[in-house]
Amino acid sequence: EVQLVESGGGLVQPGGSLRLSCAASGFTFSSSTMTWVRQAPGKGLEWVSTINANGGSTTYADFVKGRFTISRDNAKNTLYLQMNSLKPDDTAVYYCKKGILKGQGTQVTVSS
Repeated sequence: EVQLVESGGGLVQPGGSLRLSCAASGFTFSSSTMTWVRQAPGKGLEWVSTINANGGSTTYADFVKGRFTISRDNAKNTLYLQMNSLKPDDTAVYYCKKGILKGQGTQVTVSS
């Protein structure tokens, strides 16, 4: 059974940082492209970033370029999202995805 478990969310002030993690199991993580998406209150899912299987290629939505960094540790079956210079507009539930499957999400709230 594929499992994706996100963690690391919380309340942070504008300009602050958080690092999200996604622990993966039930599939060959090291062979899988992985994605972070988010859902703000009252809005649909929004693509944030994608990383290929070996971590050599990453892509980002324009609104996070230069602020967020996606990475992975294939030895630990874990996906990360380092988020810096956070803004109130980054408030959302963040999910990691493999194909159409996603975890339960972790809440990120950016507020003073």
